[in-house]
Amino acid sequence: MSNIFIDLDKIIGKNVRFIDTRFDLGNVNAGKEMFRMEHLEGAIYWDLENDLSDMGSENGRHPMISKDKMTNLIQKAGLLLDDHIVIYDQGGSPFALRAYFLLEWAGFNHVHVLREGYEEAKKKLPVSNEEIEINASSISPNWKDEIYVDVNKVKKIVSGEMDAQLIDARSANRYRGEMEPIDPVAGHIPTALNFDWEQLKSDGKFLQQEDLHEKLTGLTDKSKPVVAYCGSGVTAAPLYASLKEAGYENVQLYVGSYSDWIRENEVETSKK
Repeated sequence: MSNIFIDLDKIIGKNVRFIDTRFDLGNVNAGKEMFRMEHLEGAIYWDLENDLSDMGSENGRHPMISKDKMTNLIQKAGLLLDDHIVIYDQGGSPFALRAYFLLEWAGFNHVHVLREGYEEAKKKLPVSNEEIEINASSISPNWKDEIYVDVNKVKKIVSGEMDAQLIDARSANRYRGEMEPIDPVAGHIPTALNFDWEQLKSDGKFLQQEDLHEKLTGLTDKSKPVVAYCGSGVTAAPLYASLKEAGYENVQLYVGSYSDWIRENEVETSKK
């Protein structure tokens, strides 16, 4: 099993690079403002839309970024593949895990997501309102393309050409097509199972590994690939990470997710 989430007490006094990913889907400037006001000392800020998505793409609401953009992002941050990196957000949110997925994709070796949110972290770690000076790196990523799935691979899963299980991280009523507050078409990608990502957390923190194992074991066959998706690829990231924590060995993420799929493909609805 993976060890993606890390508890606050485990990093006190350790030499780590902090990445602040606080964000608010209802107020896209809120995260940047929170960071300017105060952040963990030494942290850099990555914005969901400006840094961790390609908002100029039509492939979903928070589309996958290019390798060139990801390379530029990590070089500008001065990161190295063996850096010990801890990413945080408000706690119990998907934003740090989006950054985690992209850093894993780029081949970083020691990346964790802080289980507690910023408000808890600042009680035990020094904070600052100053941005640090960064010496850019010339890093060359070691891409792990096998963890990323695009719409063409999802079509093969749906048709049975590829043996993998899609898992929808949205709420059950959105999955069933009973309501759809964001996308123009209600339903889910054919053949997908449903597991609401909100079940992965409690009191603003993601569950401990043993609890994730208990919740997710038996969801589907651990011996075959599983592909997490949601509405826009953001809340699928916690499901992706939690499946790995629960012992699923071949886990992938469809970043374009449902909002990408419905551009050209049929959906299913369910009354179950």
